[in-house]
Amino acid sequence: MKDVQGEKDSRKVPLKHVGIRELHWPLRLKDRDRGEQSTVGKLSLAVDLPHDARGTHMSRLVECLQDVEVISSQNIESILDGLKRRLGAERAMMDVEFPYFIYKKAPVSGLCAPLDIYCGYHAEKTGEYVLRLRVDTPIITLCPCSKEISCFGAHNQRATARIEVEAKGRVWFEEIAEIAAAGGSSQIYSLLKRPDEKAITEEAYENPRFVEDAVREIALRLERHPRVVWYRVEVDSLESIHNHNAFACVEKGWLT
Repeated sequence: MKDVQGEKDSRKVPLKHVGIRELHWPLRLKDRDRGEQSTVGKLSLAVDLPHDARGTHMSRLVECLQDVEVISSQNIESILDGLKRRLGAERAMMDVEFPYFIYKKAPVSGLCAPLDIYCGYHAEKTGEYVLRLRVDTPIITLCPCSKEISCFGAHNQRATARIEVEAKGRVWFEEIAEIAAAGGSSQIYSLLKRPDEKAITEEAYENPRFVEDAVREIALRLERHPRVVWYRVEVDSLESIHNHNAFACVEKGWLT
């Protein structure tokens, strides 16, 4: 059959990324506490395209995943090498996101249940290999201003802490989720009894934090992490008394 994609192109426009998105793929991931867990990933895969090539062979992007049993920070580079080799590319990119479960014990009853967080990897390789790990963790924020000006109570809400890191050596999703949880007024759990609810409500009240506070607390913990070499933190608060969200963001490099 005629290879239309392999035809020459005369417009002389090179493309940074050409590929596929929204590819759902079964994954098995390394789990710090239980060894391994299964999930479903949503993938983007791409390569560069030289100025004189009309198109790339999209099916080869999927073929490169056929022999991958477990996606981890250790084998993503080999996947990118496979993409470059099979498609004759100089650059390859992979983005994968997926639900991931961590197991948390309630603070008083000690009951344990899985909590879903959303995680991902973003990787690119030309000559240099760059891998970023991403974790979205739900937390609680309680407004310091509301507590200060009110005769009783204070508004609080669920927020999401999104942390992206580059690291030397392994960093577990669980580690990043724990750092995120420590930055809020209190933590989120799947299973709570009434004594647990009381403890969390009172902890949040005694630990009020703006999104600005949460972002700074998380950044300071990441600065102390021995394997994290770069990070970006964003906390997005689903405000309970406004019809909009509040957010704050910081990236490594603020230290002078």
